[in-house]
Amino acid sequence: MSATREQAGTEPQPQPLHLRGRILVGPEEVRDELWVVGGRVTFSRPPGAAVAGTVDGWVLPGLVDAHCHVGLDGHGAVDRETAEKQALTDRGAGALLLRDAGSPSDTRWIDDRDDLPRIIRAGRHIARTRRYIRNYAHEIEPGDLAAYVRQEARRGDGWVKLVGDWIDRETGDLAPCWPRWALDEAMAAAHAEGARVTAHCFAEESLADLVEAGIDCVEHATGLTAETLPLFAERGVAIVPTLVNIATFPGIAGAAEGKFPAYARHMRELHRRRHATVGAAHDAGIPVFVGTDAGGSLPHGLVADEVAELVLAGLPPLAALSAASWSAREWLGRPGLTEGAPADLLVLREDPRADVRALADPLAVVLRGSVVG
Repeated sequence: MSATREQAGTEPQPQPLHLRGRILVGPEEVRDELWVVGGRVTFSRPPGAAVAGTVDGWVLPGLVDAHCHVGLDGHGAVDRETAEKQALTDRGAGALLLRDAGSPSDTRWIDDRDDLPRIIRAGRHIARTRRYIRNYAHEIEPGDLAAYVRQEARRGDGWVKLVGDWIDRETGDLAPCWPRWALDEAMAAAHAEGARVTAHCFAEESLADLVEAGIDCVEHATGLTAETLPLFAERGVAIVPTLVNIATFPGIAGAAEGKFPAYARHMRELHRRRHATVGAAHDAGIPVFVGTDAGGSLPHGLVADEVAELVLAGLPPLAALSAASWSAREWLGRPGLTEGAPADLLVLREDPRADVRALADPLAVVLRGSVVG
């Protein structure tokens, strides 16, 4: 560095990166090239001929995993080294925007790392006492729900995560965790804080109360039926099906069979109809987004697998792709490939609109303007 630069306190700017081929700006908008200048997207050729490099391929915004858990494993909070590995695994899969749907870990340090994905946090799970996985959630009673929702709304990044149903050991099956009055108070509290609310829900019974109380999203949503599909569609309540996680239901049922046979039967039935449920939700006009539920019992880096599962559920490939890219980013209030947006993108060898399996093998991953994979 020259003395002049040292005195000025400036750093040399990296040369522009040139991407060309088919730039998938949106489902229907395709361009031939873009540049990355100063870590941001531009469609205007920068002055000067020198570029750091040229990458050819199919380019689309960095993928979204709208339900994962960085900083969490099957036993609770993890250390920084483990959380870093989780985030790097997602990055390698092209998931550059993560909605962390509940974690007891403080992962704010990740925001200072330019080499790790961006995270939108929902704070810590809020569950009924002894009605969720140990070491995961605030476990409280209904009278305290609104206060904890306010607390987690202030700690999160615009989202709060409830546990809407879980196994009730007295009845031996899934059951709602919260009375309607507590949900009404909780939704009002979150919305007053400017936060949206989502909830873990496997079964049928809790869904109507959650939607009528004003919830914004439901995770898993395996219990959707002909009665609740129109309600979700009318209210615009999104779902994040996490089908790669629902694939574990038979194993969960087998482990519970001896003690909770009704629960085991219920979980098997929810699994059996999982694809039909998601397909019906899409057909009804319910917004569907990609999420993997990584970080609990599942590994990170499964975003391409979840997109493929949505196709198996009957979503057109373009809709499944959008659920992990353009529409998901819009839903979460983050830009895609727009002029001046942060250059978070991936480059593929083949057209993912023709076959979403192209997502599984990125040619290049660009995060904050740097090629990281």
